[in-house]
Amino acid sequence: MKILLIDDHSLFAEGLRILLKDFDQSVQLICCNSCEAALEQPDPETIELILLDYYLPGLSGVEALIRLRDYCPNSRITVVSALDDPRHIRSIIDAGAAGFIPKTSTFAVMSAALHLVLAGGTYLPPRAIEETHVLDSSDSVSEGQGRITNRLDSLSQRQREVIMQLVQGKPNKVIARTLDISEHTVKAHISASFKLLGVKNRTEAVYATAKLYRDEEITPSS
Repeated sequence: MKILLIDDHSLFAEGLRILLKDFDQSVQLICCNSCEAALEQPDPETIELILLDYYLPGLSGVEALIRLRDYCPNSRITVVSALDDPRHIRSIIDAGAAGFIPKTSTFAVMSAALHLVLAGGTYLPPRAIEETHVLDSSDSVSEGQGRITNRLDSLSQRQREVIMQLVQGKPNKVIARTLDISEHTVKAHISASFKLLGVKNRTEAVYATAKLYRDEEITPSS
């Protein structure tokens, strides 16, 4: 797996480098200290995961996220930032990120979050999940968890494959190419899956699946 780490804080970047190597010695890690440098990387289509510091010199924030999505269409982008306001996180997910890991996380939480992301899952901090309105306000935690689980189980295998790629931030054309189906079919599966999951858009789907992974410790399949 080729991972691109974009962070201008050398100490934090080195810590992530060590952590990632501990997971899998075969990981090919590329480190850049700016988005501009990342956008000059050769073979961007081979990069599977991007860990992006939200605040960078030069191009940064949502604009950097969007540029990276266009340049690395096959990549899942997970934002890493010291700012973990739920509204801030939601704007990042709206822009196409597949997850968010706070820099303030403990080593254990950071390790668990990276394990989930590397397994193809979606990590969001508990505070962000708890303050969303994906579930009805009348739902208890256990009722909400059961509802999400049942809804996800109701998806067909193909619908599940499409929705998992979608929440990872992959565009429809990439999903279509990966699964060897037409973009029209991808859109049809997405529409049907949203109805079954009880969500209105990709952002709500990201939050729903992130909650499911957290509550049930599910390891997703690609």
